[in-house]
Amino acid sequence: MSHDTQVKICGLRSVAVVEAAVAAGARYVGFNFVAKSPRSVTFEEAAPLAHATPIGVCKVALVVNADDAFLTALTDTVPLDMLQLHGAETPARVAEVRKTFGLPVMKAVGVAGPEDLSALDDYARVADQLLVDTKPPKGAKLEGGNGLTFDWSLIAGRRWAVPWMLAGGLTRDNVAEALRVTGARQVDLSSGVESAPGVKDPALMAAFCKAVHDAA
Repeated sequence: MSHDTQVKICGLRSVAVVEAAVAAGARYVGFNFVAKSPRSVTFEEAAPLAHATPIGVCKVALVVNADDAFLTALTDTVPLDMLQLHGAETPARVAEVRKTFGLPVMKAVGVAGPEDLSALDDYARVADQLLVDTKPPKGAKLEGGNGLTFDWSLIAGRRWAVPWMLAGGLTRDNVAEALRVTGARQVDLSSGVESAPGVKDPALMAAFCKAVHDAA
C-alpha cells in the first residue's frame, strides 16, 4: 500500500464542514440525499456545499433507489462529479443511470458473508467504482451509516475490474487494520468522524485522515 490511499467523508451538511474535511485530506466529499438519514440535505442545501468544494475533490451524491425525476432535479441543482447508488438498484439500473445522466456511478454493495461477494463481480461490470460496505442488519432504518464493520477477510486479496472503496464502521482506531487486511486503496466513512448523528467533528476527521496516512 502506498501514500495515495484516498479518503471519502460522507454526509457533510455545512460549508465549514466541507472545508474541514478537505483540510483534513479528504479526496471525496459525500452529500446524502436520503430524507430519513440524520445526515440528509436538500438539493437547495447541497448546492452551496458543492460550490464550496475545491476543484480536484470529488463531489458525490448518495441516493437510494432514486428515480429519473429525482436524479434530474438533483443534477440540475447540484454540481456533482459522481452518483453513489446505495439502494437495491440492479446492474441494469446502474448502467441506465450512467447512460442517462452522464456521470460516473459508484454502486454500494453490502457484505455480510461469502454469499454476497458474487454481487460485487456483477456490479463491477457496469459501475465506475464499487463501495464495499457492511450489509445493514435486518430491520435497520438506514442502508448505510450504521457504524458496523464486516469480516474484512472475506475480501482479502480480492480485486475487481474497477476501483473500489471500503466502508462500514471505520474509525481512526481500526482503519490501519482494515487497510492491512483488505488492501483497500480508498476508504469511506460517515459516523466514524461524528460527535453525534449527523454532526461531523473536524478533529475526528483530521485524526482519521492522519491514521490513514500513517498506515501507509
